[in-house]
Amino acid sequence: MLGVLLAALDQTIVGTALPTIVSDLGGAAHMSWVVTSYLLAETVATVLVGKFGDLFGRKVVFQVSAVVFITGSFLCGLATNMTLLIAWRAVQGIGAGGLMVTAMALIADVIPLRERGKYQGAIGAVFGVSTVVGPLLGGLFTDHLTWRWAFYVNVPIAILVVVAAARTIPSVRSASRPVIDYLGIALVAIGSSALILATSWGGNEYAWGSGVIIGLFAGGLAALAGFCWAETRAAEPMLPMRLFANPVFTVCSVLSFIVGFAMLGAMTFLPTYLQYVDGDSATISGVRTLPMVAGLLIASVFSGNVVSRTGTYRIFPIVGALVMALGLFLMSLMGGGTSAWLESLYMFVLGTGIGLCMQVLTIAVQNTVAYADLGTATSGVTFFRTLGSSFGTAVFGTIYANTLAPNLRDGVAEAARTGAAPPDVVSKAAQSPEGLHELPSAAAGPIVDAYADTLQTVFLWTVPVALIGFVVALFLKQVELRDSARMSSSDLGEGFASPSSTGDSARLLELAVGNILRRKDRSTARAVIAGSDTRLDMAGAWAVMQVALFTRLVGHANLNLIAARRQLPPEVLVPVFDRMVEEGYLSRTGTMFQHTAAGRREAEVIGREWTRWLTEELAKDGDRPAGGDDERQLRAAVDAIAKKLLAEDLAQGLTLERAPATGRAAAPA
Repeated sequence: MLGVLLAALDQTIVGTALPTIVSDLGGAAHMSWVVTSYLLAETVATVLVGKFGDLFGRKVVFQVSAVVFITGSFLCGLATNMTLLIAWRAVQGIGAGGLMVTAMALIADVIPLRERGKYQGAIGAVFGVSTVVGPLLGGLFTDHLTWRWAFYVNVPIAILVVVAAARTIPSVRSASRPVIDYLGIALVAIGSSALILATSWGGNEYAWGSGVIIGLFAGGLAALAGFCWAETRAAEPMLPMRLFANPVFTVCSVLSFIVGFAMLGAMTFLPTYLQYVDGDSATISGVRTLPMVAGLLIASVFSGNVVSRTGTYRIFPIVGALVMALGLFLMSLMGGGTSAWLESLYMFVLGTGIGLCMQVLTIAVQNTVAYADLGTATSGVTFFRTLGSSFGTAVFGTIYANTLAPNLRDGVAEAARTGAAPPDVVSKAAQSPEGLHELPSAAAGPIVDAYADTLQTVFLWTVPVALIGFVVALFLKQVELRDSARMSSSDLGEGFASPSSTGDSARLLELAVGNILRRKDRSTARAVIAGSDTRLDMAGAWAVMQVALFTRLVGHANLNLIAARRQLPPEVLVPVFDRMVEEGYLSRTGTMFQHTAAGRREAEVIGREWTRWLTEELAKDGDRPAGGDDERQLRAAVDAIAKKLLAEDLAQGLTLERAPATGRAAAPA
């Protein structure tokens, strides 16, 4: 949770510090890249680290990600110019992507299935809380210490994360070696970065018709076209093109891009408006963004709960896009004479619109794609939202820089004509909120108006984007909600999270399975074992399935490891494992156990019966795709979960039988 807090916090903590950072380091034209570089690096890292965790073990990847994050944070605090700050923010983003993905994967590794929901809910809460406290902390550090502490504060927490991870997280490595889509990752990173650079530099660093801008647009589009081509040929594509044949996925991807565009674009530049136009301190500007966050959280929770109860989701993105457009339009009306209460209302309207869309898009996608594509499709939608956030901050930043320069020139000239302050004093003071509001009111007025007009233009230009979202939302289809989508509808983590690893497919299927098992008592496992064709008693079944479980998870079944997972001395488990060796189901080398041919047969028989029962229960809940490849993929996924669940069930709820004739000890419940 600390790792996730660090990564999520740094998406928003710099917003309130940005005006001060710009006044200190200069480079107002590149202001949006302080956010954009972080998001882009984080997006690419999330795709890579999920696979690296499978290859090298998630504990190692989690610790390395924390070290990368510490390094990036410390160097951000030391940055002496805007270029260095942007570069170190990208390093931070790489670490953040690793922290978020591996945190979720580690929960799936070490937390029993029945308890996993509350931990995942806590992760969702962390995302929500970080969205609220990020701007506040950024403002507090900027006002009372220095903006550099918005980055330094991460260092001690991240060190704590590394130390705690070393002491508490078990080493778990996937038995399979995933194929990493390096070409696809490289092409989408290059294409996205080129297009964002083109929108950021166009009309600012270079003329729109210059060779650099045209080259960036052409290169970006070519790279993205290459990405689409590469994804049709990759063994394990990061974003399979077949998903776009699903109209629900296509619509939700476009809407998710627009939501990200509006949300982070607005959150990045709102503090700038509040500090320059209203004269708020960095801390107060963070407090005053809370109405937007409150609207977002309330609408997300409301829409998720309504969808969970009614199964109807289509109306929310339609209404949400309209409300979002209204909120952006209202914010374009804000000026120096607008009251704080009215500004808060406008922010609340925008937040409500974003919240109505954000949560529901993930649910709609999870509801319509095949189980094999659940993780990829969920990551795809959140990938487009993050990409939208990157483009949003870049486009907002371009409009801001291009509009501010002439407005500020006119404002400085008008302020100089008043004679209230010399032109050079006015020009220098206009570069920071504090300097601006220390000027006499006659000199400050034209500068405040220049900033107000600039930010009004920024928000107004985004209204058409939200209206396009409304038109796109009209094409969203309503499909009957299946159980796994209904269960995840109230998980705020889905709405706030960054793109996650492909393990989401198994996690979402586990949610559906967990829902089934909450309705059953612990005698279910006993009944399933009894109904199978196994020759083992309950104690033997437990031991054989423990060997199957640990061999699958870590590549070997060590008695000490099995006992440690159960928090028991190994001696307690020795009798039942020795009996399985005597009866020919297991072989033993020291404390290591392996299946014999007979043991493998029993594990397969028990696993097959458990899978059959779970698959039938899923079908009753409407959570089972019909026939063909989907059916086979579902059975394979359920089979893997079934073995893990059976081992947990037998360990937690069933008493191993004692055999008096051989003095067999009873293993624990």
